[in-house]
Amino acid sequence: MQTISIDTKHKHYEVYVGSHIYESALSLYTHQLQKADHVVIFVDEVVANLHGEKLQKPLETISGKAVHVFKLPAGESSKAVETFMACHSFLLEIGCTRKSIIFALGGGACGDVVGFVASTFMRGIPFFQCPTTILAHDSAVGGKTAINHPQGKNMIGSFYQPEAVLFDVSTLSTLPQQEILSGMAEVIKHALISDQQWLQELLEFPSFADISSTQYLAFLVKGIQVKAAIVEEDEYEQSVRKYLNLGHTYGHAIEASTGFGKITHGESVAIGLVIALLLSEEKQLLDQGNARKLFEALTKFGYSFDSVLEHGIDELLSYMKRDKKASFGELHFVLLEQIGKPCMNIVSVEDVTLAHEQLRKWIKEVH
Repeated sequence: MQTISIDTKHKHYEVYVGSHIYESALSLYTHQLQKADHVVIFVDEVVANLHGEKLQKPLETISGKAVHVFKLPAGESSKAVETFMACHSFLLEIGCTRKSIIFALGGGACGDVVGFVASTFMRGIPFFQCPTTILAHDSAVGGKTAINHPQGKNMIGSFYQPEAVLFDVSTLSTLPQQEILSGMAEVIKHALISDQQWLQELLEFPSFADISSTQYLAFLVKGIQVKAAIVEEDEYEQSVRKYLNLGHTYGHAIEASTGFGKITHGESVAIGLVIALLLSEEKQLLDQGNARKLFEALTKFGYSFDSVLEHGIDELLSYMKRDKKASFGELHFVLLEQIGKPCMNIVSVEDVTLAHEQLRKWIKEVH
């Protein structure tokens, strides 16, 4: 079991990463769990059948009490106000108080909504993140919690750090291919903002199936370390934490336009990464050809770019202008001066339109 420390201005906690780690990691919190009046697991309904008992059994043994379980809709559809309110209702019905502890067992969407529930129930109760997807190595760390609004992704939420993150990588063996693609997009993003050699290593794999379990573990730990360093410097996204949104401005627009849940978050981000590199080549000093190289690698790995052909730039811009980084009608994009050196830049509608049209041409060439 590997341990990564997160030290923000307001909270210190650990991220535990390894295979079959729940019992050993939870034992470190025995006193806190035994003092709780209620322990609750909120779990993705698909994950519940695959991995629910892996967490529930050691949690009941260590806490010395029956653990309540509430199942959430699978995937992005759980990040709705109806799910958020249903979670609160469940906590109230079973008599939870400020002395209760909740666990989020599932992917990034589950962690986002349950973290927001924890931050708002009686003005905040402790919670643990137990991610079960590659994507959640990013979303479970750093304290961002949220639900979606029809007009934009993650528009309602809070910054609220967990007590700990327990990342049992044995759960990754049951991931469908689409979830592997979703998660690896965030791994590639971490490489783009931090390390050219790491990026090169990732893009040279013939397919993600060629990555060994040992390599996956190393990549996930490295991604968490990249995020930890940024979160420690900027907990509330006032400066450098915005760099973690590389690919997200255009990606969120694709995700919202297509319909939340119809395309995964990571697949949307992968598309946005290519747009970000196209803009970086135009607006910054990034060497020409990086965007095309990334597009070809992502296509090789199996990412679909078809959604770009399905939405006009005006529709996408309507979402981008509501992006949380936008201000006074200006589009603020995370770009790269070079691989491993991100920056913020104001980008014109014309620049985004040209990048969008260039990507559409590449997609049509592949087809």
